[in-house]
Amino acid sequence: MKQQAITRPRRWLALGVLVLAVLLVAVDATVLGLATPFLSEDLKPSGTQLLWIGDAYSFVLAGLLVSMGSLGDRIGRKRILLIGATAFGAISVLNAYANSAELMIVARALLGVAGATLMPATLALIRNLFHDPRERSVAIGIWGAAASAGMAIGPIVGGVLLENFWWGSVFLINLPVMAVLVVVGARLLPESRNPQPGPWDLISVVLSMVGMIGIVYAIKEFAAHGFGWISLAAGVIGAIALYGFVRRQRRLPIPLLDLRLFRSRGFSSAVLADLLTILGLSGLIFFLSQYLQLVQERRPIEAGLAELPAAIGAIVAGLLAGQVARRFSVRAVVAGGLAAIGLALAALTTISQDTEYPLLGAALLVVGAGAGFSFTVTADVILAAVPKEEAGAASAVSETAYELGAALGIALLGSIVTGVYRDFTGPAGTPAAAHESLGGAVEVAAQLPPEAAAQLLDAARESFAHGVSIAAGVGAAVLLITAVVAWFLLRGQVLSTER
Repeated sequence: MKQQAITRPRRWLALGVLVLAVLLVAVDATVLGLATPFLSEDLKPSGTQLLWIGDAYSFVLAGLLVSMGSLGDRIGRKRILLIGATAFGAISVLNAYANSAELMIVARALLGVAGATLMPATLALIRNLFHDPRERSVAIGIWGAAASAGMAIGPIVGGVLLENFWWGSVFLINLPVMAVLVVVGARLLPESRNPQPGPWDLISVVLSMVGMIGIVYAIKEFAAHGFGWISLAAGVIGAIALYGFVRRQRRLPIPLLDLRLFRSRGFSSAVLADLLTILGLSGLIFFLSQYLQLVQERRPIEAGLAELPAAIGAIVAGLLAGQVARRFSVRAVVAGGLAAIGLALAALTTISQDTEYPLLGAALLVVGAGAGFSFTVTADVILAAVPKEEAGAASAVSETAYELGAALGIALLGSIVTGVYRDFTGPAGTPAAAHESLGGAVEVAAQLPPEAAAQLLDAARESFAHGVSIAAGVGAAVLLITAVVAWFLLRGQVLSTER
């Protein structure tokens, strides 16, 4: 009894440290979109390079999550979290001071390596800290709410920084968060690991990395440029590597990833729902800040505040999700949340250069609430479906689905936006740079006579908004289909009420 009195407050304090790690990742992901217009003006990336700046982090993260989650199960989740947080902060400095598009892409990729250690460790530690299912649901809700809060804080703080400092400053806000996390986490977090982990198979690590990056790169290149021998070769190499990875996991006595996890219908269905949801949302998430700043000409801090309803909806829904899922059902909450997101995205197909904010704000509120309900419950289902010894690997699978969905969504929906945008008709003699990105068009317009500049910007902005509206329509279709699939696949799934 005395032990319980001691450990109960400590685990909630430990959860506070894990929340800092989530904030670290969420803030970084959000401020990139806000900083993109400034980054484009300074580094002058091509349209493809701009997509790579957005994709590189997610590609590397998706390729390494399973390996890092499994490594955390072996060497200790606390240890890998603290190492990853330190590296994340140090590499953020490299992102801040990148002086070329190529270096920025490399810096984002390295940040992905560090980021791959963080998210699986946080969820795995929650699984080992909270054995009571109801407490775990609350903890996961707080974890998800922290991610949403980071998405809200990021644009606002980033907006203030962008109005007073250079774009690299938005990455430096990671440093104080990282410092607190490492110092406090070293004292508060309990260590946990698999007591019988087996070796960390480096061949499996390489196969996983090559397979994930090869497949995602092939899809991205095909979406952006159509069929090509390089994308075909990358896809074939990736597919062979993933096939080899699966075969090796089946043969190893103690695999890097236990494929038997996928025999659980709840686990597999929740992972699939997360992947498709993020895929459908990514086009809106990545291009929204550019739309608000470069199309509607909002100041950075105004753009950040405009995105706040999504975070508010996600925070409130995340905290209520476990209770609502026990009151009704898992599939009702997940499918209902996804359907709400799909309908909100469908409403955004009407978006244009002159769209009034009430429509946009209401749609973002519904998107946030739907995502808060869905992601919190699917995370709970995934963690409850596995023994605590394998929590790191299971969490990594969940995060891989999230990051793979983000990478594919940016690649596919981003390519739609870019493809539509490039076809706009500007005044005679418009430089090719204006067709590469909306940021490029703004820069070109600054060097033209007022009448030609106004004509160019009006055409470019309307074309960009049209591309976003088409991407929203595709995303809406994906989300509504996913809602139907989740309704059938998650039948019978319940959140436990007993230890």
